[in-house]
Amino acid sequence: QVQLVESGGGLVQPGGSLRLSCAASGSPFGFAVMGWYRQAPGKERDLVADITSGGSTNYADSVKGRFTIVRDNGKNTVYLQMNSLKPEDTAVYYCNVKERLWGTNYWGKGTLVTVSS
Repeated sequence: QVQLVESGGGLVQPGGSLRLSCAASGSPFGFAVMGWYRQAPGKERDLVADITSGGSTNYADSVKGRFTIVRDNGKNTVYLQMNSLKPEDTAVYYCNVKERLWGTNYWGKGTLVTVSS
């Protein structure tokens, strides 16, 4: 079974930085896409950023220039470096991976990021 282990959330002041990580395991096929979504209270879960195994990236407009997504294919781990954080970035951040072959999506349990002074 595919397992996702997320880490790195917490409380940070506006303008600060955090790095999220998500380690995926348990797939014999590997992961075509790895990424992060977020869900703020009362809102839908939206894409923050994702990255293919070839390194192509996709970002939400609201985080472009502030967040950077990278992955280590050897470790099946994806990282989200978040800089210049704003209060509106406060949300639960969920790791998402799309398995190769069948394209099955898997979700992490989520990690809370709170940006507040």
